[in-house]
Amino acid sequence: MNWKFWKSTRRKSKTREWFDAFIFAVIAATIIRTFLLEAFTIPTPSMEKSLLVGDFLFVSKINYGARTPMTPLSFPFAHQEMPILGTKSYSEALTLPYYRLPGFSKIKNDDVVVFNYPMEDERPVDKKTHYIKRCIGIPGDTLLITDRVIRINNQVKPLPEGGQYLYQVNTNGTGFNPRVLEKLDITEGGPGNFEGEYRFFLTNKAAEELQKLPNVAKVEPFFQAKGVYEDYIFPFNSALPWNIDNFGPLYIPKKGDQIELNAKNIALYKRCIEIYEGNTFSQSGDVVYINNEPVKYYTFKMDYYFMMGDNRHNSADSRFWGFVPEDHIVGKAVFIWLSWNKNGSFFNKIRWSRLFSLIHD
Repeated sequence: MNWKFWKSTRRKSKTREWFDAFIFAVIAATIIRTFLLEAFTIPTPSMEKSLLVGDFLFVSKINYGARTPMTPLSFPFAHQEMPILGTKSYSEALTLPYYRLPGFSKIKNDDVVVFNYPMEDERPVDKKTHYIKRCIGIPGDTLLITDRVIRINNQVKPLPEGGQYLYQVNTNGTGFNPRVLEKLDITEGGPGNFEGEYRFFLTNKAAEELQKLPNVAKVEPFFQAKGVYEDYIFPFNSALPWNIDNFGPLYIPKKGDQIELNAKNIALYKRCIEIYEGNTFSQSGDVVYINNEPVKYYTFKMDYYFMMGDNRHNSADSRFWGFVPEDHIVGKAVFIWLSWNKNGSFFNKIRWSRLFSLIHD
């Protein structure tokens, strides 16, 4: 038999070799993104100055355990829409139940977490928009915010070092040199309605340094007073007149918790029961019906979390839409591999000091 002839006829073409290599690379990258590590970019200032717009970071799937795909029929590397075409990148012809592989740890208070935005009910859970926030409250915690101060289980939680609040700044009528603001890393805010009036988002350190400037008369923190009801704040109920600076007390449910349903807490937990845990929910007078059965108690099927941005007055977070269910958790933000400053000069586009830096809890 002519073995040389047989081998030559079985040799792959260059095109086939490239195709096979491409398919292997796609499969390998998909496995890595799904079960180990995934890259994300910070698009908004909700976590400033802990995380900056333009930070590129890696999110670990193995810390909390990787969530297996719930919508497996999807185009690789496209989360919601196809590039260029703008059409859906996934099909709901096949959907799978929520399951999470074992992880190294549970979510802890102050972890920086990537999750799916829970209010996008029109999309499957794993295809909802990605958000990144700090986990303020974990299952079983009771959260209370009073005049901006956060308490978890009656313990005060200080603002992270890079966190910001909104401040009103008054000068003697003069403005600010842009170089001074750049040196103090003040990047958000600007003039108010009156001469010498400014509103800036500041870290505690920046507020202290700004107060030292000779033209600054006053630096005062902004906060909404207790009892001022904002209808866009969870739970969207005037009987609970909460706002971004005065919120709660709110108990965060954990799996297996049984609570008594009453007029005071139905607004808090209705969405968990109905939308996240898939029950029918109705109410007639003081009687609550779950799956068409009258009930007085409900046992939660999942753990829940309360997420907040470090930029406390410039963050859409759990104060605006409530709990994050465990099946929406994507992973833990672990380190920044690149930081791009689109407003920087040519040599300062890259924030060199942030490269390969760990994300602190």
